[in-house]
Amino acid sequence: MERMLTMDKNKVYQLGLYEKAMPSHLSWKEKLEATKVAGFDWLEISVDETEDKLHRLEMDPKFIDEIKTALKETRVPILTMCLSGHRKYPLGAHDEEIRDQSLVIMRKAIDLAQELGIRIIQLAGYDVYYETSDEITQNYFRENLKKAVLMAAQKGICLGFETMETPFMDTVTKAMRYVSDIQSPYLGVYPDIGNLTNASRMTGISVQADLKQGQGHIYAAHLKEIVEGKYREIPFGTGDTHYEAAINALMHQGVRLFTAEFWYVGNATWKEDLAFASTYLRAKIESHELRRKDVK
Repeated sequence: MERMLTMDKNKVYQLGLYEKAMPSHLSWKEKLEATKVAGFDWLEISVDETEDKLHRLEMDPKFIDEIKTALKETRVPILTMCLSGHRKYPLGAHDEEIRDQSLVIMRKAIDLAQELGIRIIQLAGYDVYYETSDEITQNYFRENLKKAVLMAAQKGICLGFETMETPFMDTVTKAMRYVSDIQSPYLGVYPDIGNLTNASRMTGISVQADLKQGQGHIYAAHLKEIVEGKYREIPFGTGDTHYEAAINALMHQGVRLFTAEFWYVGNATWKEDLAFASTYLRAKIESHELRRKDVK
């Protein structure tokens, strides 16, 4: 029997669900209902590098109407957007046309966020992805990031860096170099705790110590399972992500938004997998000592 979500008004955090954890063919109402039934508080929409996902930025009226109707009927919000479309069209690309397209994508993503009531856009921490990073790409990235942040500020949308699996921005410390440089309340960090765990192995710096470098600038966090050297499609409970250490550090900093990041890979038990992820991650979060001490 499906388990309907019962909201705990005394809960001091919220747990969201990554859209790609469900079959892509579902309607928006079906996705939001599945989010609710599995025990999550909100859905994170994906705008990745595929043409299908990038087309969402055109805000076709039928697309917008379907989402808004589903939001109203299910009462499940879409609070965050995972914008990974910049992998194909990066802010730091050598090619000027690609850089121009990256800013078009950024502007349209911000417009879509405003239209749907999304508060935070998670930015992929890449200067480039399919080409070699160098001083030129890094300078272009910084230059266009400043433009992107001003776009976001005009609409009151926050941009948070995702810590990635590549050396350019695999830690909060590296992300904070840009946050500190630009110094805008609309630019912060939205780290991936799984990626940070693997980065910790390489740097020798604990996940807690790295997260501390983002104090006051972390908006939310992805909770994802990993094993050494692997970053995707590891079932919850089978990896070694440093959940407890990360959640302790984040809760002490005042972070209260967490997102379950995992992928639907064709498994028939995907609904059960959603429910398991919710239960598994809530147990991790609620083991934190602040659950009884926090201000309600």
